[in-house]
Amino acid sequence: MASSASRRVLRGRRGERGALDQVVADALTGQGQVLVLRGEAGVGKSALVEYLVESAAGCQILRAVGVESEMELAFAGLHQLCVPLMGNLDRIPGPQRDALSVAFGLSAGSAPDRFLVGLAVLSLLADAAEEQPTVCVVDDAQWLDHVSAQTLAFVARRLLAERVALVFAVRTATSAEAGDHFRGLRDLLVHGLHDDDARALLESVVPGRLDENVRDRIVSETRGNPLALLELTRGLSAAELAGGFGRPDARPLASQIEESYLRRIGSLPAAAQRLLLAAAAEPLGDAPLLRRVAERLDIAPDAAAAVEAAGLVEFGTRVRFRHPLVRSAAYRGADPTVRRDVHRALAEATDSVFDSDRQAWHRAHAAVDPDEALAEELERSAGRAQARGGIAAAAAFLRRATELTPDPERRATRAAAAAQAAFDSGSPDAALELLAAAQLSRLDEVQRARQAWLRAQIVFARRRGGEALLLLLDAADRLAKVDGTQAREAYLDAIGSAVFAGRLPEHADVRAVAEAARTAPPAAGPPRPSDLLLDGLVSWFADGCAEGAPRLRAALEAFKQASEDGDDAMRWLWLTWLAAGDMWDDETWHELTTHAVRSARETGALNFLPVALGYRAAMHVHAGDFGLASMLIGEADSIIEVTGHSPMSYPALLLMAWSGGPRAEAVIQGGIGEASSWGEGRAIGLGHYLLTVLYNGFGQYQSALTHGELAVEYEDMSVVGFALAEVVESAARSGVPAAAVAALGRLEERADASGTDWALGVLARSRALLCDGPAADRLYREAIERLERSRIAVQLARTHLLYGEWLRREGRRVDAREHLRTAHEMLRGFGAVAFAERARRELLATGETLRPRPVDVGGVREVLTAQEGQIARLAADGMTNSEIGAALFISPRTVEWHLSKVFTKLDVKSRNKLRAALSPM
Repeated sequence: MASSASRRVLRGRRGERGALDQVVADALTGQGQVLVLRGEAGVGKSALVEYLVESAAGCQILRAVGVESEMELAFAGLHQLCVPLMGNLDRIPGPQRDALSVAFGLSAGSAPDRFLVGLAVLSLLADAAEEQPTVCVVDDAQWLDHVSAQTLAFVARRLLAERVALVFAVRTATSAEAGDHFRGLRDLLVHGLHDDDARALLESVVPGRLDENVRDRIVSETRGNPLALLELTRGLSAAELAGGFGRPDARPLASQIEESYLRRIGSLPAAAQRLLLAAAAEPLGDAPLLRRVAERLDIAPDAAAAVEAAGLVEFGTRVRFRHPLVRSAAYRGADPTVRRDVHRALAEATDSVFDSDRQAWHRAHAAVDPDEALAEELERSAGRAQARGGIAAAAAFLRRATELTPDPERRATRAAAAAQAAFDSGSPDAALELLAAAQLSRLDEVQRARQAWLRAQIVFARRRGGEALLLLLDAADRLAKVDGTQAREAYLDAIGSAVFAGRLPEHADVRAVAEAARTAPPAAGPPRPSDLLLDGLVSWFADGCAEGAPRLRAALEAFKQASEDGDDAMRWLWLTWLAAGDMWDDETWHELTTHAVRSARETGALNFLPVALGYRAAMHVHAGDFGLASMLIGEADSIIEVTGHSPMSYPALLLMAWSGGPRAEAVIQGGIGEASSWGEGRAIGLGHYLLTVLYNGFGQYQSALTHGELAVEYEDMSVVGFALAEVVESAARSGVPAAAVAALGRLEERADASGTDWALGVLARSRALLCDGPAADRLYREAIERLERSRIAVQLARTHLLYGEWLRREGRRVDAREHLRTAHEMLRGFGAVAFAERARRELLATGETLRPRPVDVGGVREVLTAQEGQIARLAADGMTNSEIGAALFISPRTVEWHLSKVFTKLDVKSRNKLRAALSPM
């Protein structure tokens, strides 16, 4: 766009300019800002980006541009942005520095978690901004490589107190995946110019007379799109402009503009067209490389002048297209033979040592026939991309390698590898497409079995219910004949699928799946923790609690001992957590979740951290620390918002049920409905169990019994045992002794098999509910003694409550007050509002005088936000700002900002006073 035209366009962008000015102003004062400019092609986003760059006086400018290309090079866009800062790499924490170095190919190492790379970029930007406010602009962000887009979206969501601004320009109406990564960020929709500004722009570029009706039609049809106003008039004759004899075009605006560019490109000399095509096929704008390509294609130097004169591209230190639509028009409109010649020249001109992956990609696009040597080269490029953490890039390389593989068997192997990479990168549809392509070739049994497992895993990842179950069983059966180790893992997946499907599938239940898994080949060599887990679950479901408990206990012990290894513990935490719940094993819960959170923080595994935080939060609910549970849930939610992963609702619903808030019933009922639609039967049972807890807290025992009986209809893992205890209480209080006795019988079997103080304490309390006299008294006391040795404080408090209620009914008011007072104080301190109110009513019935005061839901917990509380705790534990930032995926400056608010809210002056101030939490 000509500079005079740009100025005219910007004059009509007062609101947008004001928003950009505010972004810069906030960055200057240490309020990290993010803005996404969204608009159709040609609407003026790039002009606004240039305005931002020119007006950001006193700021360091970092730039990157997304390029539409069939090539996916991992971290290419991120590298563009960060190159000026790489001299400061040694100033960020070691794990972050190592992750970024591997991602950029500066050093070797295991593939880094992309969100640890994101934290490294955040630290790098925050460090740079300490010296000078930093403005990052990314034009055409919808075409960033997949992992760069994810990483920058992560950074954008973690900015808070840094002197940094991030501005993305994203084209709307595009199917590019990268654009979706920026959804949810603060955005500004850039519309076409107002009619008056559009008319003025049009008249400024049209020589001669412009008919008013024609002018108004063009303004209307282009909707004030500046590029359309400038480009579409180029193809109209003077007569058409003067008299309105041109044909209105109903095609999409971007298509019309692109066709305008195609006409202009077609009017260039053949050599100039080839040069423009070479520039379009080379995504980095590497001017020296383009000169070498021109020599190989015998393109004379005057071709560049012809292209520049046409206003299509600028040749400077970098090659810059007038508009991305010029690039796409030049590439798509070229003859395929000429396009292959250009890619061949680009491959020959690209450095084979320092840029071998790009060279391989160009060679692949120059190829016509299958080429095994080239396919192998692309496979090596995929390996390098995967080693840097660019799994989406690896999938792209492997896909093209598959297309170029002549041998059908190797083609099937590469297609399967490409499918695995596509699935791992979050593209299940592409993975299924590649699997279908692999099955067109002749496969051996090993390949068929592994592909069947991958297909089943994709279905399971999309929908955890019964839909994947038969696929997983079929895959496990196939694998059992060719790979015993993988067969055992597939059977574990199948058991997990059956557990999640719960009561819903008609074709198989978890017992039948366990019987099928019993046929799995024995473990090869010393059994791994996952091997012990499979054997334990098979016995637990197929043989019953008494026989299965010892094996399941051994498996859990093995996972506790091996949790330092990380990978296996992370891979199976979702099943070990459930198994520990069925075993009433609070120590395993504590150790596994403590370890999982620490490991995920240390390694930067943001894929896994929300899951670990969620399970840890649930552990804290059972331990009565509702405040910390809420903080962890909030942290998990903030990470899920960044990563785009599916939310984990269980911990929040558990907290709601125990808190007894007014919205809990509706939210939990909604969760049951969603579980039904998703085919997750276990979640239905879980929802009914949570409603039973909620209604028992309210003292609405008949409603609790109704939902409790629904909860125990099926042997839902880590649900039915807890629900049975609730049923005993609600049935006893509702005067339905038969239901209480039946539930107690089932509870006894499970608790005796477990043998933990938690299980036996709840069992003793449940028996006490159905006893009288000295037997009940003895059982209540046993329950309290056992639960005091466990971590499950909520059940200890409820046992004091039930014992106090029984003592009051026995006429022992003084003794009753002691236990009811203990229950009330504990439950009030936890934030268990409904149960605390139940204890308060009982205390009043004993004649106790209570001052009316609101239930304390955790003291300073209500003063601090979730993140402030988490930061305050870590600071009180002696961690530095940098260590806290690394643990919570924020910058040290943001930690400092939060701590200043914490000090003000808690009225403390230094860190060494925090622990005392936080003690009520």
